[in-house]
Amino acid sequence: MGPVNRKTLFKDSRSDLFTYLGVILAFIVITMLKNRGALNRSQSGLLVPICCYIVMAVSLNLTVGILGDLSLGHAGFMSVGAFTGIITSMSLIDIIPSAPIRLTIAIFVGAFFASIVGFLVGIPVLRLKGDYLAIVTLAFGEILKELITCLIVGFDSKGLHIIFNVSGSKTANDLNLLEGGRVIIKGAQGATGTKTIANFTAGFILVMITLVIVLNLIRSRHGRAIMAIRDNRIAAESVGIPLTKFKMIAFVTSTALAGAAGALFGLNYSNLAAAKFDFNTSILVLVFVVLGGLGNIWGSILATVVLYILPEALRGFASYRMLIYAIVLILVMLTTNNPVLKSLFSRWSFRGNKQESEGGSNG
Repeated sequence: MGPVNRKTLFKDSRSDLFTYLGVILAFIVITMLKNRGALNRSQSGLLVPICCYIVMAVSLNLTVGILGDLSLGHAGFMSVGAFTGIITSMSLIDIIPSAPIRLTIAIFVGAFFASIVGFLVGIPVLRLKGDYLAIVTLAFGEILKELITCLIVGFDSKGLHIIFNVSGSKTANDLNLLEGGRVIIKGAQGATGTKTIANFTAGFILVMITLVIVLNLIRSRHGRAIMAIRDNRIAAESVGIPLTKFKMIAFVTSTALAGAAGALFGLNYSNLAAAKFDFNTSILVLVFVVLGGLGNIWGSILATVVLYILPEALRGFASYRMLIYAIVLILVMLTTNNPVLKSLFSRWSFRGNKQESEGGSNG
């Protein structure tokens, strides 16, 4: 890859800095409001899920917006992280009583296992493109959900006990746990009785780590190679860029971050079933990415916050709230794809760039 223009590098660095500062400022303001009691219990309960979905949207944008491949199974990798994180945390309660340390370990374990699954899924999937890739990722996402539904997991002094309940005839009693053991996952019922240790501070830290990883990857030599593959696969391959290698880097990074988000999400609820991570969840995250703008990281953050809060804010409209939500989505899509508005925004951008260049020449 060729050298990067110094002016472009400065512009990207400034944009990334504004993104970091915006997230930090939002965290400070929300924390102050929460400490002063300005947020009720329902509003406070949205903070951790919003952080998880921001990580999901930013990580999916790496695959869809930066790499240019449509993935419809992102919720499957989130489920892997969620349940491996829950198993890790619940198994370490007696060994590591500190909740922050246990949460950190669970997030790393969730990211690790999700990255392994992402790598295995990516071997056949990334050889496809277009509609075929979208359909296969959708299938793998549903397969992962069904596999987790068949799991019965418990823990006692002898370690983990795992039953793969394909027939549906087995129960938690078949784990034969010793006295003092605990059942962690009960098949289709999911994880029950989980000790919730997730918090908004951990969510903020995870969002910041995600932004650092994704933005640094995008600005790096590897990121430019990934975007070159997105823009023109044939041209990228002709100059010696290994397509499979760089596509795998983007995809595995994306799945690892989804697993980390899943671990935090899973440890925010005392009861969680695999059915939560179905096709609808993958589509929801994709909507966040599309409405925020493909390749636009800051846009993904804003779209996630607004669209996740909107249904809760419309609860007062009872049965009409989802209708209003759908109408808002349609209006946003029509607005962001309006050629007149696009031309207007580009004209403003052109004027701003012209003024900067004139100012630079006068100086």
